[in-house]
Amino acid sequence: QVQLMESGGGSVQAGGSLTLSCVASVYIFTVFYYSMGWFCQAPGKEREVFAAIESDGRTRYSDPVKGRFTIWKDSAKNTLYLKMNSLKPEDTAMYYCAADPTRRGLGLGLLSSTYNYWGQGTQVTVSS
Repeated sequence: QVQLMESGGGSVQAGGSLTLSCVASVYIFTVFYYSMGWFCQAPGKEREVFAAIESDGRTRYSDPVKGRFTIWKDSAKNTLYLKMNSLKPEDTAMYYCAADPTRRGLGLGLLSSTYNYWGQGTQVTVSS
């Protein structure tokens, strides 16, 4: 069983930065292959993945966040991170971390259906 808990959300002005954290149950970091990702869901829109990292550290980003957001993990702390720079009002959303503790999702980190475990989310609000 994989449990995920996000934190670090808040309200910032456009151009500001935030760092989100996602503490995962130990299990996810002990399997040989896994994928973890960050999703966002704005009001009235579907939840979509925009950043992903695999067990070997390989990262993937969707075009809207490439160059602004950075995903990384600290296996010793069982934690996934997301640094968000140059935030825009359109980044306002609920942010979720997700995990797939199998090799099934390798190379498919930006595919929403890859993931089968989710956190509760943390709200990010960017004002203009």
